Amino acid sequence: MNITITARKFKAHDTLKEFITAEVESLSRFNDDILDADIILSYINSNTSVKSAEIIIKVPKQKLTATESSDDFKKSVSSAVEKLASQLKKLKSKKTAVRIKQ
Repeated sequence: MNITITARKFKAHDTLKEFITAEVESLSRFNDDILDADIILSYINSNTSVKSAEIIIKVPKQKLTATESSDDFKKSVSSAVEKLASQLKKLKSKKTAVRIKQ
């Protein structure tokens, strides 16, 4: 899985990058076919310090996306990963349902 982290208008620390990498790699237990993961970190409003994390995962024939905002990048990333985990579970259950019908 190729993981690309983009920080808009700031430079992400190595500890944050390591945390994000570990979180995104944990998604591989739900689906082995994940090709790429693009993570985009940005400030929504620098005055209120709202931080946004958008994760785009590419699996064969599909793209899954989750966006979360909070006061901390780690919280945003964790919430987005939880959303993607549920999307991957749903995708897997659809695939198995199709296999059973055939």
